[in-house]
Amino acid sequence: MLFPIGDENRPDTGPAYVTITLIIANLAVFFLLQQAGGNQSFTYGWSVVPMEITSGVDLIEPQSLSVGGQTVEIPQAPGPTPIYLTILSAMFMHGGFAHLFGNLLYLWIFGDNVEHRFGAVPFLVFYLVSGLVATVAQIVMDPDSVIPNLGASGAISGVLGAYLVLFPRNRVHALFFYYVVSIPAVVAIGVWIALQFFNGLGSIMISQESVGGVAYAAHIGGFFAGVILAFILRMTIRRPDSSRRAPTVRRR
Repeated sequence: MLFPIGDENRPDTGPAYVTITLIIANLAVFFLLQQAGGNQSFTYGWSVVPMEITSGVDLIEPQSLSVGGQTVEIPQAPGPTPIYLTILSAMFMHGGFAHLFGNLLYLWIFGDNVEHRFGAVPFLVFYLVSGLVATVAQIVMDPDSVIPNLGASGAISGVLGAYLVLFPRNRVHALFFYYVVSIPAVVAIGVWIALQFFNGLGSIMISQESVGGVAYAAHIGGFFAGVILAFILRMTIRRPDSSRRAPTVRRR
């Protein structure tokens, strides 16, 4: 299995301030508001619940769900007013340490080059729009679901889509079992999106018999939003000098 640990970076670009700020924001929400998973009321109340978005009603009582012939209680808690604000808040929340640091590693590796190419403000808008599209994709898959959804994965999938469009030949350094390999971004990200499709198809086939897991529809939706937005922004935001700079390698 490929596990990215770094990539090529352009010299003389400076810090990626929006990427760094997004990483800090995710850490702050997880440790200060979610209390590293200890504040269940906040986590369940401010996560995205598809039924809340489609109905506009905040679910505050546990919801029963039949899974494999058994009844499972899905916790709920009061959320913001209006409840649609959970679409934004859920982008900065995570379900555990592995979920958090896995997402932030991908954002740290791939976000800076995309930010430098687009500029700070366009990149921030791009990130949030990718996350929004990812959430909508997940809701469309199961609009009546009462299972809370949270995480930055959808927005970061958009970053990966943009990176693939902008820097397909950049070298990505990844762990492959016990070895560090350097492969083109088109291969590294291509393997990742292929896994999302494969696993997403599997999750659809067993969706009536499982609760929780990975929101693959959000990953796929965010990725394609990133690809489309990258093509648009690449044509409208001109940075002719950046493509002529020789890349350097920075391990992360």
